[in-house]
Amino acid sequence: MKKMFSSLAVVVLMSANAFAQNIPVDTSVRIGTLPNGMKYYVKKNNLPEKKVDFRLAINAGSILEDENQRGLAHFMEHMNFNGTKNFPDNKLVDFLQSIGVKFGQHLNAYTSFDETVYMLPVPLDKPGNLDAGLKVMEDWAFNATLSDEQINKERGVVLEELRLGLGADKRMSEKYLPKLLYKSQYADRLPIGKKDVLENFKPDVIRQFHKDWYRPDLMAIVVVGDINVDEVEKKIKDNFGKYKNPSKPRERKTFDMPNHKETLVAIETDPDATSSMVQFTMKDSEAYQPDVTVEKYNQSLLEQITSMMLNNRLSELVNSTNPPFTYGSVYHGGTYARSKEAFQGFAMVKDGNQLNALKVLLEETERAKRFGFTQTELDRAKAQMLSNVERTYNNRDKTESDMLVDEYVRNFLEQEPMPGIAWEYEDTKKFLPSVTLAQTNEVIKKFVKDDSRVVVITGPKKDNIQMPTEAMVLNTFEGVKMADLKPYEEKATIKNLVKPFKSEGKIAKTDTDAKLGTTTWTLSNGAKVTFKKTDFKDDEIVFTARSMGGSSLINDADFNKTQFAFAALSEAGVGGFSKADLTNYLAGKQASVNPMVGPYYDGISGRTNKKDLGTAMELVYAYFTGLNYNPDAFNAYKTKQSAMLDNLLSNPQFYFSSEHAKFLNQKNPRFIGIIPTEKDWANTDYKKAYDIYKERFANAGNFQFYFVGNIDEATFKNEVLQYIASLPSTGKSSNFKDTGYRQMTGDYTKTYKKGKDPKSMVSISYAGETPYNEKEALALEALGEVATIKVIEKLREDESGIYGGGARGSMNKVPYSTYNFSISFPCGPENTDKLTKSAITELQKLIDKGPEQKDLDKYKEGEMNDYSTQMKDNMFWMSNLTKNQLDGTDKYEILNYKEKVQALTVKDLQDVAKKYLTKGRIVATLMPEDGWENAKKEETQKVGAAQ
Repeated sequence: MKKMFSSLAVVVLMSANAFAQNIPVDTSVRIGTLPNGMKYYVKKNNLPEKKVDFRLAINAGSILEDENQRGLAHFMEHMNFNGTKNFPDNKLVDFLQSIGVKFGQHLNAYTSFDETVYMLPVPLDKPGNLDAGLKVMEDWAFNATLSDEQINKERGVVLEELRLGLGADKRMSEKYLPKLLYKSQYADRLPIGKKDVLENFKPDVIRQFHKDWYRPDLMAIVVVGDINVDEVEKKIKDNFGKYKNPSKPRERKTFDMPNHKETLVAIETDPDATSSMVQFTMKDSEAYQPDVTVEKYNQSLLEQITSMMLNNRLSELVNSTNPPFTYGSVYHGGTYARSKEAFQGFAMVKDGNQLNALKVLLEETERAKRFGFTQTELDRAKAQMLSNVERTYNNRDKTESDMLVDEYVRNFLEQEPMPGIAWEYEDTKKFLPSVTLAQTNEVIKKFVKDDSRVVVITGPKKDNIQMPTEAMVLNTFEGVKMADLKPYEEKATIKNLVKPFKSEGKIAKTDTDAKLGTTTWTLSNGAKVTFKKTDFKDDEIVFTARSMGGSSLINDADFNKTQFAFAALSEAGVGGFSKADLTNYLAGKQASVNPMVGPYYDGISGRTNKKDLGTAMELVYAYFTGLNYNPDAFNAYKTKQSAMLDNLLSNPQFYFSSEHAKFLNQKNPRFIGIIPTEKDWANTDYKKAYDIYKERFANAGNFQFYFVGNIDEATFKNEVLQYIASLPSTGKSSNFKDTGYRQMTGDYTKTYKKGKDPKSMVSISYAGETPYNEKEALALEALGEVATIKVIEKLREDESGIYGGGARGSMNKVPYSTYNFSISFPCGPENTDKLTKSAITELQKLIDKGPEQKDLDKYKEGEMNDYSTQMKDNMFWMSNLTKNQLDGTDKYEILNYKEKVQALTVKDLQDVAKKYLTKGRIVATLMPEDGWENAKKEETQKVGAAQ
């Protein structure tokens, strides 16, 4: 008996060990810790070629600020771009631009409550760039100069960033965050900080923050790219190991989000709010523990499956003909605090419907809690999850470095496991079959809590909208518990999206283009199929189809009746199946297809993989031949759109765009606004839009299809013959037309007033008709990039007047030849005149003297950096292949682009500046409503009194 017990104990112990087995760490990543406590992650990854991605992760953010440092964690992030040991003042950005790194687009950083992370991708096309990148990382970590001059200059930039956040959302969040972050340090440490601190802190205060928290034992450096791992590891040890921690380091405390018995309710409104929302949070009673063991990892997968099934039910409601909200979802996951997870729900609704949306979210959760899920739902969720991880696994050898570095950052900061995609795929594949309904039903019960709940309701303040009370919200929770709910009813699943048929289609002609690597089949119905086989991804195919014409062929009256209806057509589903039916059918498949009627062409776009190509082609065929007509689906779409769009004009920036668009298009009867009003919806003719779509898609012979990706030609050919060559065709051809309407041109100064916050926006634009010239088009584009450099240098770095801004130049051939050039930036209303003059002065320098050679070289380096990456991207090739069909430009432009960019001269840019930027300037300015000066004066007096 004793012996039998011992054997049984061994078995139990072995089983326990299996469950307690730790998640492995990806052995392809070199991980180490220096003697000073700094951690490093280094991995060789060849995509993109000759590039490396750096991250510097600091386990310190705004949560660690002292009261007199509110906002200085974020300010410190700014200061690392404004003077370090090896890159004084603003030389860092200048240097990085010179090697092809674009500020904002490539080079960036962020500060949150618990961390600060710096991001730097560096091209390795020149000797020394790797060392330069490591030197930047080293300076960011330890060598900020923090001079009084640069600190005081940067105040204006940070205050402009704070200004961008002003508005209805800010005002409402200040009221509800104390409840959402109840009795938590997080409520008092928003990363942007406090205005009076940012304006008045002494430089030594930020130096102290840097000294306390920018130290090796709170840091990790991540290096992933086309590198030699041994070489990089040695450089990290040599360059970063010499730095020491303070002799008496401050404790890096962690902060919790306390639980509470009561349900906290915040109901906030604002006249300028642009949407109505409701969210709930049910905090876990226990502290979050990272996934260390396989058992814990699989438990997280179980929670994901459960949330997925519940969200699939919510998606069905959203896609129904009587949607309770525009968007709704739930999940179990992180909160503001690392130490706390929660079951959370969110919905965007039509004004006044927040309480009903909360009721629906809670009822669907309660339904799942009471009755559980169905086997079909579980099977669908398993297929969905496996398909998603399989897609990543299949492309594992073609994963870009920037997709990997952030995972390693999370491992350092949050202890997220990093076993590698091969392990994740095998574990998921092994675990999913064992998941049962009993397990998922237990998970949903664990999610739901009666305590530690918070509900936040926000929306616009309107006389005709009655907001719920706190008592009504609390009663909703109780009412849902007692509700007479029925189990979820499983709907019939699609067996065949398209009924089996025999295609008579054939390939009538084959053309190849050796330069582009494309093959074009002309099919027996007149349709053309151009495809390019690539190995950029191991399992990705992107596609599009275009038929020239679009809405340009519709007369003015009909256009105004249909322009807002075209986007709604696919909401009806295809082949007698609803959109919800299609969503369920596509679960577990990597296939998406989107039809459209655009301004100048009708078309379809989509994405799939080798395995699901057949499903994607079925969908293409269905959208051509079997689009449903369903007025109820259209009305549901209108309801959801109205919920999203009705209040947008309350937003000053959106109002500015809308009003200025009205001014520019005042002579165009086809322009009735950038978003539909209630009157526009009333005038919309769904049936006419549907009939136009059916007519256009009945003529496949006018379409050219494009496919780019890892295509198996034999399989692809069969699918093309079955589903594209069999499409109906009328034999007619069409092209887009110029309607003859033109935007306003000339010299104008326009001012629009909206909003109470001291926020402004400036747009300076030049536009008009001109014969298209390929060289001038490229020069104008380059001029926009160079002007952006000057705008940032002058308006941000020199004058501290803006946080961000830029310029853009272009030429277009469709529907007629035009040029466009614009500069735009947000700023304070008190600075609009001064900064507008500064921007125009910078443009005048480009006109009078041309750009500096160093700035043109920066543009060239940046373009070459992007170009080398884009040439290995399927979507980049797709956009270039389709461009020739639309505007007739040189189809080999993608191959010659590098040489054309390198050939640009300072004179080329000066010539287009002289030609296009010396006439027809329109300056549009957004200003707050009258009285903002007095409000600003009162605010300044309050700040002064507080000191």
